[in-house]
Amino acid sequence: MQRVIPAFRTTDYTRSKAFYVEGLGFKIDWEHQFEPHFPVFAQITKDEMTIYLTEHTGDCQVGGLIHFFVPNVDSWYSELKLNKETSIIEPPNEDLEGLRMMKVVDPDGNQLRICTRLINSD
Repeated sequence: MQRVIPAFRTTDYTRSKAFYVEGLGFKIDWEHQFEPHFPVFAQITKDEMTIYLTEHTGDCQVGGLIHFFVPNVDSWYSELKLNKETSIIEPPNEDLEGLRMMKVVDPDGNQLRICTRLINSD
């Protein structure tokens, strides 16, 4: 169970929503605006991984980094590379010991590192 919900700052919620929902397969849990044309604060989830997307300038800065641990990074890669809108910066690799990882960047420069822990065969 995820115990912390990280937030990514977005500058254009409509563009970010398309990236995360259509591109990465997240579902929108809820969206909040105090009034029309005010900044959006939303919660999205995929496979029990939840993040907040916020247009509020005081919440955090653009250019964040999140590590998601998934059972099979290669299946995520196969799914995501079919979508031309998804910016895969690095395909799955084992550059960090004990992890197989790929890097995706959203339209605001926020990084998602999708990781699978490797089983130590020693």
